[in-house]
Amino acid sequence: MGKQAKFSEVSEQVQKLLDADMDNVSARRSAREAFKQIQLSIDHCLFKIPYDGVKMKESYELNSRGLEIFSKSWLPGTSPPKALICFCHGYGDTCTFFVEGIARKLASSGYGVFAMDYAGFGLSEGLHGYIPSFHKLVDDVVEHYSKVRENPEFLTLPSFLFGQSMGGAVALKVHLKQPDSWAGAILVAPMCKIADDMAPSWLVTQVLIGVAKVLPKQKLVPMNDFTAMAFRDKKKIPLATYNVIAYKDKPRLGTALELLRTTQEIENELQEISLPLFILHGKADVVTDPSVSKALYDKAKSSDKKLNLYDEAYHSLLEGEPDEMILRVLGDIISWLDDHTKTTPTDLPIHDPTF
Repeated sequence: MGKQAKFSEVSEQVQKLLDADMDNVSARRSAREAFKQIQLSIDHCLFKIPYDGVKMKESYELNSRGLEIFSKSWLPGTSPPKALICFCHGYGDTCTFFVEGIARKLASSGYGVFAMDYAGFGLSEGLHGYIPSFHKLVDDVVEHYSKVRENPEFLTLPSFLFGQSMGGAVALKVHLKQPDSWAGAILVAPMCKIADDMAPSWLVTQVLIGVAKVLPKQKLVPMNDFTAMAFRDKKKIPLATYNVIAYKDKPRLGTALELLRTTQEIENELQEISLPLFILHGKADVVTDPSVSKALYDKAKSSDKKLNLYDEAYHSLLEGEPDEMILRVLGDIISWLDDHTKTTPTDLPIHDPTF
């Protein structure tokens, strides 16, 4: 497994939990339970945003594939939500760390936020970091969020997809499966194409394809230091180590090939995207290619679309930028949501439980 950081503020017993093999979900759950208060009190602007009154709930539920999926919700405490936001996290991530701060801010602004860990990530069952089928991962997301939106309390509310990085690809694939079901999508540095600096060369890819046929779960794909490439604010790089259940090893062969295949598919499907779009991307992103976000903006047949490209910003717009940029991006997202929820609910797509 990837080398876990040593934390001076924890006991030897807790450090042992953090050093355990995270391939198994029980180890990830034990580590998170022992460490959650520490990780959510780090010196990061996301965890300093007031969230008084926000109602939070965590759940585990078996899905139709027999996998136990972890999910969490954040609801405004004093009024009904203006809309639902269904969050799709990035590669290797979980909805229990930085997503927590983002969700608190959105809920404090009047939105109901729902998030889940994909199978094999975070607190959900499955081999850590392994995506044998991106299509099945997307099906899991559709299934989970369809149940959320079928709640009688939320049936008349507009629903928005919110995808970060790989989660942007997930959100687009969800939309393509349910083209008339969503009121819009917010895509932060979406993985429509893996940047050339991150993708293996053509020759290496051909070798990996051959090896993956017999060793799909092996952690063999070469990869640069992701956090260093994704975080512009160098003072925040050490804070990423507090995401103790994130997948930090080399990508598994099968996973890497699924991500490459998915981005190739999406590049050919950009013109099919039809829902209201808000795309946000750092101009200096070397993890996912901002030029493909521009292509998505240009090619999507959506009549309502907006692209914000941020000068000098890296990949992790909401986690790794200077505080003023993080707060600016959050403000841009909330302003866009506010503009798109001023319309009466009957004028916006709502969930059809028969879909």
